[in-house]
Parts: sequence; C-alpha cells; structure tokens
Amino acid sequence: MWNLRLYVAGQTPRSLTAFSNLKRLCEEHLAGRYDIEVVDLMKNPHLAQSDQIVALPTLVRKLPEPIKRVIGDLSNVEKVMVGIDLELIAKK
Repeated sequence: MWNLRLYVAGQTPRSLTAFSNLKRLCEEHLAGRYDIEVVDLMKNPHLAQSDQIVALPTLVRKLPEPIKRVIGDLSNVEKVMVGIDLELIAKK
C-alpha cells in the first residue's frame, strides 16, 4: 500500500492541479493500492514541520519507505515517477 501526503496552501490553481495530476498518476499505476492525504497548511501550518516542508505544493511518499519528496504541481509525470520511485512499479 502506498501512503502519499500532498501538502498544499488552500484551493489555489496550483494546488488543485497537483491533486488532479497525482490522482491521475495513481489511478494509472497504483489503482486500489494507494491512499492520498491532502494537508492544507493554511488550516494546519504546524504540520509542515513533521515532513520539513519548504515549498508548496509538495508530495511526500510516506510508504513504502524510504520517504521521498517531489515539489511542484506534479505536471511533469516522468519527474514525479522518478521522484517517488513509481517508475520501478510501472515497469513490472
């Protein structure tokens, strides 16, 4: 099971794009094997410390370990796949 956490700042176009891109990527490669938690730092700014968030949006792969991070709106599919090691799953 993949545990993914997407840190955003409100409902900005960049945040919505990141979520949409992440959802599409997960459905294509991890259907039924992922969980996405969206953390809005406008509502819970203290949560940024636990994952050392310095830019938004940021995707954090919590599981499988090790923890991986990708910053941006996740529109570059190849970069995201490499960043969270999803390319290894896609090739299997």
